[in-house]
Amino acid sequence: MLKATLRSFLAHKGRLLLSALAVLLSVAFVTGSLIFSDTVSRTFDRLFASTAADVTVSPKEELDEAVPSGRTATLPASLAERVRRVDGVAAARADVEVHGLTVVDEENEPVGPTTGAPTLGNAWNPNERSPVKLTSGHAPRGPAEALLDAETAGRKNVRIGDTLTVIAPPGSFRVRVVGIVTFTTTNPGSALIYFDTPTAQTKLLGRPGTATAIAVDAAEGVSDDRLKQRVAGALGPHTYDFRTAGEQAESDVEQLGGFLDVIKYVMLGFAGIAVLVGVFLIVNTFSMLIAQRTRELGLLRALGADRRQVRNSVLTEALLLGLVGSTLGFAAGIGLAAGLIGLMGLLGMNIDADEMEIGWVTPVAAYVVGLGVTFVAAYLPARRAAGVSPMAALSDAEVAGVGRPLRVRAVAGAVVGAAGAAALAGCAASRQTSSAASLLGLGVVLTLIATVIAGPLLVRPVIRVLGGAFPALFGPVGRMSQRNALRNPRRTGATAAALMVGIALVGGMSVASESMTASFDRQIDKTLGADFVIQNSNFQPFPREVTAKVRATDGVGLVVRGRFTPVAVRLPDGDRVETTAAGYDPRLDEVANITYARGDSAAAVAGGHLAMDRDFARDHGVRVGSTLPVRFPAGRSAELTVGALTDQDSAEGFGTQGGLFFGMGTLERYAPGGQDSALYVNAAPGTGDGELRANLEETLEPYPQVQVRDLADYKQLVRDQIAVLLYLVYALLGLAIIIAVLGVVNTLALSVVERTREIGLLRAIGLARRQLRRMIRLESVVIAVFGAVLGLVLGLVWGVCTQQVLALQGMTALAVPWLTIVLVVVGSAVVGVVAALLPALRASRMNVLAAIAHE
Repeated sequence: MLKATLRSFLAHKGRLLLSALAVLLSVAFVTGSLIFSDTVSRTFDRLFASTAADVTVSPKEELDEAVPSGRTATLPASLAERVRRVDGVAAARADVEVHGLTVVDEENEPVGPTTGAPTLGNAWNPNERSPVKLTSGHAPRGPAEALLDAETAGRKNVRIGDTLTVIAPPGSFRVRVVGIVTFTTTNPGSALIYFDTPTAQTKLLGRPGTATAIAVDAAEGVSDDRLKQRVAGALGPHTYDFRTAGEQAESDVEQLGGFLDVIKYVMLGFAGIAVLVGVFLIVNTFSMLIAQRTRELGLLRALGADRRQVRNSVLTEALLLGLVGSTLGFAAGIGLAAGLIGLMGLLGMNIDADEMEIGWVTPVAAYVVGLGVTFVAAYLPARRAAGVSPMAALSDAEVAGVGRPLRVRAVAGAVVGAAGAAALAGCAASRQTSSAASLLGLGVVLTLIATVIAGPLLVRPVIRVLGGAFPALFGPVGRMSQRNALRNPRRTGATAAALMVGIALVGGMSVASESMTASFDRQIDKTLGADFVIQNSNFQPFPREVTAKVRATDGVGLVVRGRFTPVAVRLPDGDRVETTAAGYDPRLDEVANITYARGDSAAAVAGGHLAMDRDFARDHGVRVGSTLPVRFPAGRSAELTVGALTDQDSAEGFGTQGGLFFGMGTLERYAPGGQDSALYVNAAPGTGDGELRANLEETLEPYPQVQVRDLADYKQLVRDQIAVLLYLVYALLGLAIIIAVLGVVNTLALSVVERTREIGLLRAIGLARRQLRRMIRLESVVIAVFGAVLGLVLGLVWGVCTQQVLALQGMTALAVPWLTIVLVVVGSAVVGVVAALLPALRASRMNVLAAIAHE
């Protein structure tokens, strides 16, 4: 049996090739994602471990910033002198590091990275742990000199002697580049600019004698933990945060972890789609091969092979397929990881591909996925093969029992479908976001499974409708193509399922994204009353001098500032909620249309007051007049009175739970040092919008990070943010389509082999080559469109239910992208035509007499 199995595998290796490609893609994405994330993680582990001081003293921060406030936490630089006197300290230095700078050249072109990585301003304080070394020029001396990292200088063509403008939180200033520093470790993609310590303190922090951290080096023989205890004891254990080198490196890795996780999970998403769609392809391939080998399997049974041996023979072929696909996929995954590392290099993150990390988990995962997918996919066909009777060797019959599984499918599909429909109905009826989202996920999984199970039951009614016009349009060829698609519903359903999965995904996400866009458009139309909004391109805060310049611009009548800060609120029901609150200037009503359930804007922004979303207040027992303890950054606290309750029906997210806002005076009193995130500007009487926009753009020309937006621009900005998610879904759809095309090609190719004698007879009675090719193409098209129809119906249901979940977050508009739906159906027909090209060509080239004699 082993010899027979190996010979059978080698005899059918061409037919199994496309299935092996599906396994290869699945394994490649799993392997590539694991290798890439492990390599990047190890690289940054080494970077942070090599550059972190033995002990780092930093300002104590109790609140996390979900939305940037532009505030830089500081501590006295004089602490370094106190720390130096602690027993076991070899050296201590005051460090200054400020994120979010903007540096421009003499043409007002940004010098920093454009990939989202920050531009960091630092005090030049070289030591053995510095990530850079001075390779040309000299150290900065005085407020007009700076160093720039070599990669940024090379990318932006900056040389020693060039003048740059640094736009820092306290204000802008000009410096001359007097030296170039080169990374001694991995460059995480940031741009680095260095100043002498007094300049960094005054120009970056705005306060002489301050620092962002104290770096402490241990004396020989003193452990980091012991030194941390001594330093904390000298300064007070609750006054600052104290971290050893290991703890600091771990904290830095956690901050970077979000970025790495996004890439990892995206890659695993691709792998999941490849696995899911590949299962359908492999099931179909083995089912068709077993059907075509009915006589062969029957002969083996007649010669004495029992059911177990036949079943194990088929499973062994599947495992051989999985082994080959996994091995090739593992190699392809290494190449994919190398490509991602190269892509990161283009984006400024220089990772050495020679130090690629391949842990033991990666090959294990690769072979578990590859072998597991093929084993699971081939198990049902293997059981069916084991049921072949020895008498099948005497006939041309396919595997017995083809009709029975459809009845089983009907019952199973109905049960699972009913459970999925109940979950989706519960999702639509739920009033809690968490429970609605859980029910949505359950409903999506169950309805997908139900559709896959019941797919063959839908083949005959749906394809009769989809192919109903074929006989009238294409005559007998059209009628035969429709009947060929109806001949084996299980095969047609499995082939179409691969395409259905991808289209269902894109259909659901298209509805969700279109609904989000429509909801935000409606909300912007409803609430935004300003002529223009001035914001940073990536929503980062900007220096206060921008606000001053805007106020002084000709034609500006009113400027209302918007600023954010993290807060923690103790509510009457005992909950402590950490969220982000906003601060606004008076006259808010003139630039925003806010609907209040109680109170008004004057009460909301009055000193010592705050406003809150009505539903949030109701859930936590808050009323107008309630006094709430509010915790601000740097340990500041206040008792604020609820002056107003809003009824905005607006989306929450990004840490803005509760819709809290108060006056700018309150914000500056309890959270000083922040920067404005938005300016809402109205034109002065007699100034047109076009004139004001031109004046504002001229004023802001030295600040390339800040844009002037009107209502339409603001809507487009939101659309662009949502589109990023949709592009990812389209990429997943593209992968699903590639594998689905492989599946259709495989099915048609095996179907042509199966119908060789039939095709020969058709050719003998007068069917032309062109007509034969058309018949196979039409069969492919109707199968692809069938999968598209199922996927779109499923996707529309998912999308509507997803919108119901979004509605709980304020995104109440439902929008269906009909153009996308039409394009998907048309694209599916094109996919069908493309997938049929090779099988149709092969069928048309058959020798008629040889085909008739085929057994």
